[in-house]
Amino acid sequence: MNEADPSLAQAVEAVVDEAPFPLVSAAFLQAFGRPPEALSSAPGRVNLLGEHTDYNDGFVLPVAIPQRTRVALGQASGPLTRVQAQVLGTTAHFSHDQPPTEPFARYVYGCLRLAEEAGLALPPLDICIASDVPLGVGLSSSAALEVAVLRALRARFATGWDDVQIARMAQRAEIEHAGVRCGILDQMASSLADPFQALFLDTRSLERRLVPLPSGAAILVLDSGISRSLATSGYNERRAECEAAAQALGVAALRDVDDPARAAALPAPLDRRARHVITENARVLQAAAGVDAETFGALMNASHASLRGDYEVSVPPLDWLVARLQREPGVFGARLTGAGFGGACVALCAADRLAAIAEPVLADYAAEGEQGRQLVP
Repeated sequence: MNEADPSLAQAVEAVVDEAPFPLVSAAFLQAFGRPPEALSSAPGRVNLLGEHTDYNDGFVLPVAIPQRTRVALGQASGPLTRVQAQVLGTTAHFSHDQPPTEPFARYVYGCLRLAEEAGLALPPLDICIASDVPLGVGLSSSAALEVAVLRALRARFATGWDDVQIARMAQRAEIEHAGVRCGILDQMASSLADPFQALFLDTRSLERRLVPLPSGAAILVLDSGISRSLATSGYNERRAECEAAAQALGVAALRDVDDPARAAALPAPLDRRARHVITENARVLQAAAGVDAETFGALMNASHASLRGDYEVSVPPLDWLVARLQREPGVFGARLTGAGFGGACVALCAADRLAAIAEPVLADYAAEGEQGRQLVP
């Protein structure tokens, strides 16, 4: 297990470098011997509230982070598509009829296949990927990759796809070609959110609006150092449990239940899974209506308790880190973010205390060691 990464401690208000793409452009030139024909980027995201509600047609409240995935592409000279991932130091080669074996390339392959389904006649492509969105942390590195690839195709081939269409295509690419039965939270956030306001999204209707963060507050993200893979974690199992719970309650999706008492009629563990989704939707709606930092933080604390106890997607080191954050002066609330099973924590903090909060928490986390993190302080 890696130590927590202090470089991930930041406010989302940081300036986003949208400008040029010198690194990925230069990498493309070095890898393929010519300049790229299109450049694009997309951000990762951190979810403030609304975990595991998107595939239940519920409500979510993500915000984009400054880290982005950048893509450069151009038509290939040979018969195969080549995809170079700078962060992994590897290149995948594949054809239309032979999907790649490399996991990262399956996301790209899925986007290309969905683009063809949308009517685009694609030649073999050379694609270079450069990203500072951390992998396996719960900050939507896969969605950022998918959206960035589809944006590059939109730019190169003038497709006219809008941002919602790109998000929908990206979601299908992940489900159908990467094997993750994800909701649309991550792709919509990567395609439409910004790092200055939260995106309140109804995942059933895709109605959305921007929501200001509470006055005087900022977001802190800390990596637990524990990576996880959604395709091999309990993510798909949790989704199946929610579908079974909805069927037992006679509704299309758990979004259609607003009384958590109804979950008590279900057998275990479906009762706990449903109770989390029902109460989590209520927390998102309350936060999106406009609350102060203390109330927002309390909602985040309750969300983590529900994810740990009812949804069972936390792990002891994440619980340790969340509990340590919650005790730190200037922290209004903290919770795991992303699907769980490892990854990152997010905290709502006093905006003028971010560095003062991050340093002692990370120092204590590192000093505790792996064995100590198995017990919540």
